[in-house]
Parts: sequence; C-alpha cells; structure tokens
Amino acid sequence: MKKKNNSPIYQIFKMSIFSISLLTLVFSLACSSGDSQTDELPSDLVLEVAILGANDANALGDGSGKVTITARANNATKYAFRIDSGDLIESQSGTLEHQFSEIGTRSHNIAAWAYSANGKFITKTTNVEVFKSDEKFTTLIFADEFEYEGRPDTEKWHHQIIPPDNGSWHNGELQHYTDRAENSFVSDGSLKIKAFKEQYTYQGSTKAYTSARLNSKIAFTYGKIEVRAKLPSTAGAWPAIWTLGANSNEVGNYFGDKYGSVGWPLCGEIDIMEQTGWDKNSTISHFHWGDLNTKEYNDEGGETPIVNASTEYHIYALEWDGESLKTYVDDTLVYEFINGSNRPFNHEHYLLLNIAIGGNLGGEVPEDFSEGTFEIDYVRIYQ
Repeated sequence: MKKKNNSPIYQIFKMSIFSISLLTLVFSLACSSGDSQTDELPSDLVLEVAILGANDANALGDGSGKVTITARANNATKYAFRIDSGDLIESQSGTLEHQFSEIGTRSHNIAAWAYSANGKFITKTTNVEVFKSDEKFTTLIFADEFEYEGRPDTEKWHHQIIPPDNGSWHNGELQHYTDRAENSFVSDGSLKIKAFKEQYTYQGSTKAYTSARLNSKIAFTYGKIEVRAKLPSTAGAWPAIWTLGANSNEVGNYFGDKYGSVGWPLCGEIDIMEQTGWDKNSTISHFHWGDLNTKEYNDEGGETPIVNASTEYHIYALEWDGESLKTYVDDTLVYEFINGSNRPFNHEHYLLLNIAIGGNLGGEVPEDFSEGTFEIDYVRIYQ
C-alpha cells in the first residue's frame, strides 16, 4: 500500500488546487450567464411625441409648448432621451414631459435610447413641430362655449339662490336669484341671464324682481379669465363678472367651507367687470380685500369708456399672477392691481356671473322696467 503524504506543505498544495478548480467553475458559470444576457439586445423601439392641446384645428398644440415623449422597446430596462442638443435625460419608465421655451413654430429633434440590463442599447430619432405662444396663460382649464340648448351645464355651473342677508342680498339689491329656466338658459349659442320685474317669494321673503347668479364649479389660483358678453341696456340693471375667494364660505355658494371660512373681505373679491344701472357707456373694474395682517378693509379700481356694450359683444378679461392682477375690456387695460403676500389673491377663487337689480351700483329702477338680459357668448379660463 502506497504511503500517504501527510506533510503540511503537501496538504496546503492540495487545498490550493481544489480552490482554484472551484473558482474556475464559478467563473465559467458566471461567464455563461453573462453571455446569455449579452444576446438580449432591446428590439422594436417605438418613439412617440404627443403635443399638448393638439387637435384638427391646432395640429401644433395649444401654444403651451408642452409635449409628452414616450419610448417603448422589448427587453428594455431603462431609457434615455436627448432633446435637440441638450443633455441626456434618463428615464426608468420611458416617459418624459418637456416644455419648449422658444417662441413661435419650431422643429425639434428628439432622440431616444432603450437599454438592456447589461447596457446594450438601440436608439431612434424623430422630428416634431411645436407651436409656443408668447402669451403667458395658454392651458385651457375651464370653458363653456354654450353650444347647446336648455339649462346651463350642471357639471360646470351652480345656481346660488339662498339670500345671505336675513332674507335679502347684500348691497341693497332688490331681487331674488333663482334657478328657474326663465332666469338662466342657453339658446342660439349663448347663455342668457334674465332679470324680470315680478313678485317672487323665497323662504318667506318676497321681492319685486328675479334674476340668476351662477358660480363656476372650478376654483383656481392664478390664470386668465375671458368672458365675451353683451350687457343689459336697461337702467337699474347691474351686471357683473367677478370672483370671490373660495374660502369665503358665503351662504349658498358651491364650495361651502371646503377651502376655509374667513368670510368677506378677507377672502378677496375681484370685479372683472361691473356696469352701473345709470351709466351704460362705461364699465368698472374693482378690487375689494381685507389685509391679511391688519384685517383692515381696502378697495381700489378704475373704469373705462365703452360703446355699444348692449348691442355688440366685448371681451372682459383678467390676467392674474403672484405679482399683479390686470383687467381688460377687449385689449384695453382697465386697471392694474399690485399683488402681495398680505393680500388674499394668492389662493383659490371662483367665478360668478349675475345681474343685480337696484342696490349700490344698480341705483334707481325705473317704473317701466320689465326685464334685462345679460348675454354670454363664452367663458374661458386659462393657466
């Protein structure tokens, strides 16, 4: 029988040979696994660009310059994009939102890469034309074009009908607001808000006139409001396009106390357009607020001449941001209000449309008053 070599040096040599063999096997298996991965190259890369607001009428978008870029490929674990000559932007999901800043219609090159787990990749490029407006507010967040018949759209409008002042409305107004079809309806492409001389009783309170007061079912902070409208020609009628802070919690308003309950004037009020009952050749724009620090009431505003306000449509607009609030009739600036952190114009507001009869700005109502009509062609709100 052969004698075993039990020397320490021999035993160490045997262990080294075994360890090298084991490491060689593990390395071989790892290389085999890696080789299989290198074969899994991504394939069938699809690159799509959706332009925000693009439709048949505006193929290049709504003017915001915003796009959503999507890449998809088989066997891809991550993606990357390059827009024009910019930096490479990585994306695990394969989706990227981007806003172009160059004004006008421009062509942009967009490239996408799809990577496998081991870093292998394929790439694809495309070109897209996008329109970027020089206007500040371009994303439409609310609109009613009134291209239907019947009652105002209940998905968009709330009728405020509960008198908040002991059975009456504030400012000495003489009407009740109702949700009847007689006082507000849509026909022939426009909303009509109609005020009538008629006895009307609500919750035990009787008034000599009726009208309608609509709240938008959207509250928003900053943006642009456009209302194209004809105003009532009758003396004593006080039409208004205005906003209230959504934290007003005024009786019967749509939002209740959802946004808070500070009351007026701490909620803030923006009168985009008001017209008195005695001067139908000008309109007023006014701001009412309570100082958020001192709680003191303040107001300021201006007016502008206007012709044919009751026979021709005009656009009454507000542009509102953290720095200022500007009101317009058509393209004429009526008033610029300077915003600030102590003023309640940096939180949600909602839009109101109504005709009041008599009161502070309605004035004396003639005996022969029978009805007045406030006609709205469209309402659009942008951000």
